[in-house]
Amino acid sequence: MTAAMLTLLDWLDRRTSGVGLVTGALFVAGSLTPSLIPRSPQIQGILAGFCFAAGYGVAVLAGALWRYLQLPRMTDRQARLLVPAMGAVALVIVTVFLLRSAEWQNDIRAAMTLPPAEGVAPFMVAGLGTAVASVLLILGKLLVALGRYVSARIAQVLPRRQARVLGVLLTILVTYQVFSGVLVRNVVSSIDQSAQALDDLIPAEQIAPDQPWQTGSAESLVAWQDLGREGRNFVATTPDPQAIARVTGQPARQPLRVYVGLNAADTLTARADLAVRELERAGGFDRSTLVVAMPTGTGWMDPAAIEPLEHLNHGDVATLALQYSYLQSWISLLVQPEQAAEAGRALFGAVHRRWQQLPEETRPRLYLYGLSLGAHSSQQSLRLHEMLDQPIDGALWVGPPFVSQLWQTLTAERDPGSPAWLPHLTTGEVVRFTDGRQSVHDGGPWGEVRIVFLQYGSDPIVFFRSDSAIRPPEWLASPRAPEVSPDLRWYPIITQLQLAFDMAIALEVPIGHGHVYAHVDHIDPWLAITDPPGWTPERLQALRDHFLARQQAVTTQPGSSG
Repeated sequence: MTAAMLTLLDWLDRRTSGVGLVTGALFVAGSLTPSLIPRSPQIQGILAGFCFAAGYGVAVLAGALWRYLQLPRMTDRQARLLVPAMGAVALVIVTVFLLRSAEWQNDIRAAMTLPPAEGVAPFMVAGLGTAVASVLLILGKLLVALGRYVSARIAQVLPRRQARVLGVLLTILVTYQVFSGVLVRNVVSSIDQSAQALDDLIPAEQIAPDQPWQTGSAESLVAWQDLGREGRNFVATTPDPQAIARVTGQPARQPLRVYVGLNAADTLTARADLAVRELERAGGFDRSTLVVAMPTGTGWMDPAAIEPLEHLNHGDVATLALQYSYLQSWISLLVQPEQAAEAGRALFGAVHRRWQQLPEETRPRLYLYGLSLGAHSSQQSLRLHEMLDQPIDGALWVGPPFVSQLWQTLTAERDPGSPAWLPHLTTGEVVRFTDGRQSVHDGGPWGEVRIVFLQYGSDPIVFFRSDSAIRPPEWLASPRAPEVSPDLRWYPIITQLQLAFDMAIALEVPIGHGHVYAHVDHIDPWLAITDPPGWTPERLQALRDHFLARQQAVTTQPGSSG
């Protein structure tokens, strides 16, 4: 074995940090406290492992900085003697908080009408957390060893202190390049290929529609196989007029759903133009209400939003959607941040240009809709200089992700005393917020353009913040959203890790919580935005009862994969 390898193994065998053990235990304790979404023991264990590694790493980095500044410190022998005692302290901290963790998680579950969790959760959390932390710490030690090795080589030609700094920087650069350029790219490529294969798969029972007005039919400009998996589901589940009339008690038209998948044309511009031509062929511009909708990252269109719209307007609605990705929204946002926004601009631009050419007295009212990453994309599609003289009639944006710039601006400019999770704007003639409990009609008279943001206080896709590691998010201030635990506290770094894990499981909750939006919570926003005539309180209650009955049949939204 070479001398370099022996040196590397020696560096890997450096002593354990007692301060790191206690700091890691405190991070684990913080991770066991409530966040926005109830966590299973498996997710909690993985989170605890990440938090321990983060806390241990913080302590090690602080110690390295302390030594680099040549500040007074204990001898190596003194530090080694303290390790067992500090390890015992760390064990006590983790044990105490593990015993309380089930109570905290059950509080969140109760707020979401979930049964309490039982069983040997603390043991599972401890075991899985230990395994994850061990793997991460070994990787960390390998990186530290690599950094020391590189620094030692550089120290042969540069002073020792400068060599250490340069060695650390080079190690970070190489690690980032390997992680982002090799691991992430290969993983994302594999996920993309799998998602594309799933998107192309057509079940034997799913046959092309036979009505000329339907996208994917023999008369359609878009082939059935080019709609994609979610597009085919969206088109195939279009309600018929008789079904709508049975619910509303009024005659209904056939609603139109037009969808263009990623395989329908080679370029984004071509797909947007194809979407407009297909919409025109199907008769979408002849409806009284036209909605330009942006789906989630996978191409999914939420029936909880579209079906209430179609019922409120007695089927006299055309909805147009364009697929821009195969990936989950959070993956698409990380690796293709501009793709959704570009798709939104292309589709809205193509529709708006054609809409402007129609006679003003007969053209449909024009609205925007988007859920999750689709809400971000839809917001990005609005360009003020393109629509000053011919504005849209309104928009409904549901669960807008935290990166949405318009949403951020409006939230920041809310009235003093208005909570960040449910902003109120004094000039509320145009924009209003609701969580499904708050009526958007309570803000006084509307203007001609009506925009509503629907967001749940427990939705981490909305309320994750990139600076939660260093400052408390504003939505933690009082008053809090009803479903947010009073025991939720802000902890540096820990809260951001909690919210990051919450985003990954934001769909694993009952309808009406997290990132799973209920049919009934779309009724009031669509009613305010599109203002359909003739809806009495009694008829509205009957419509709500219809969708509540459907909601009670399931506990989570099938297919809401984002």
